[in-house]
Amino acid sequence: MPIALVDCNNFYVSCERAFNPKLEGKPVVVLSNNDGCAVARSNEVKALGIKMGEPWFKMEKFAKQHGIIALSSNYALYGDMSARVMSILSNFSPRQEMYSIDECFLDLAGFPEESLIAYGLTIRQTIKRHTGLPVCVGIASTKTLAKLANHCAKKGLAGEEGVCDFGRLSDDELGTVFSSLPVNEVWGVGRRITEKLQSMGIHTVQALRTSSPELIRQRFSIVLERTVLELNGVSCIELDQVGVPQQQILVSRSFGQTVTALDDLMESISFFTTRAAEKLRRDGSVAGNVCVYVRTNPFKESDPQYDRSIVVPIIATDDTSKLTHAAMTGLKAIYRIGYQYKKSGVMLMALEPKGQQQGSLFDDVAEDGRADQRMKVMDAINQRMGKGSITLASSGIKQRWAMRRENKSPNYTTEWGELPVVM
Repeated sequence: MPIALVDCNNFYVSCERAFNPKLEGKPVVVLSNNDGCAVARSNEVKALGIKMGEPWFKMEKFAKQHGIIALSSNYALYGDMSARVMSILSNFSPRQEMYSIDECFLDLAGFPEESLIAYGLTIRQTIKRHTGLPVCVGIASTKTLAKLANHCAKKGLAGEEGVCDFGRLSDDELGTVFSSLPVNEVWGVGRRITEKLQSMGIHTVQALRTSSPELIRQRFSIVLERTVLELNGVSCIELDQVGVPQQQILVSRSFGQTVTALDDLMESISFFTTRAAEKLRRDGSVAGNVCVYVRTNPFKESDPQYDRSIVVPIIATDDTSKLTHAAMTGLKAIYRIGYQYKKSGVMLMALEPKGQQQGSLFDDVAEDGRADQRMKVMDAINQRMGKGSITLASSGIKQRWAMRRENKSPNYTTEWGELPVVM
């Protein structure tokens, strides 16, 4: 069963370039929340040796010397561009798995194998024409191999014009390619597993591919055994189709500045719960537990450290007001005076489809109906007028804790007032 992995190249940077062509050919880095560290790099920045996750304060001087343009992350823009890419890709296969914000698996079963390269090129051209984003396409018989094929397409190791189909390569040709790739390029092989594999003399993808699956299972786990089988073309990882509800929803942020007051923490928790509730309703689910956590800055060792979370059980709901009330109850239980708080977050748990809960004699059906209507109105207004147009007052207005984003680009595609203007 041929599977394609479509991956956007340098996604965040490419989204910025799509609306600001002056960034083309220049070294560009996108920074994380609060302009903390590099989360996306252009090829020019990679060539200068900047690593992913490099803290901005460490590379700021180097960036000025080499003309590196640093941008604050603009997740509203990236999320909208991702949705457009995924929507386009849905036209290329009846089965689609959105693996991440910039990656998507497509099931190409039944497509003529001799034309898969041409199909991949069509995907590339269509995405580029409709969104301005460059993508590469990797095609293989398993998801693990498709990830490797995509890597080869990006690096120009195999295939043509950003499309690589392992099905077109002989076993000897595959062996040559895999022998040139370090073992940590395999999907799911992280630093610790890499170190352990290398201690066993397994340094390349080819060495792992030709290892005994039983031995790998004994030394590691059944997960890595499946990886070895997948490298040999045996499909062990199913395609998770679009539409599967999430098991939990997490919204958290680091603050732009540390906060100490309970009121500021309550604003942040209310804001995060509102965002999480919107996602919950979008999935058609309700939550039976609300987890709240707060923590100080672990990297500031001279400060007293505090890290605490609590789970608050509730009657399953998708009502922002009820979820926020539960979150506030949890926050008040774990808040302690005297700490410099740097981050907080809310996780909605025990999710299940709405309408499948067991009722009780004490349910207020009329009030539940009114709450549903309020949430529908709130979501409709925010969808039409922009996020945060109507929200709970407890989320605050000034939000002194809000994250730092000094070089953020406009929300070109999601805010009427920030649409790009053509002169």
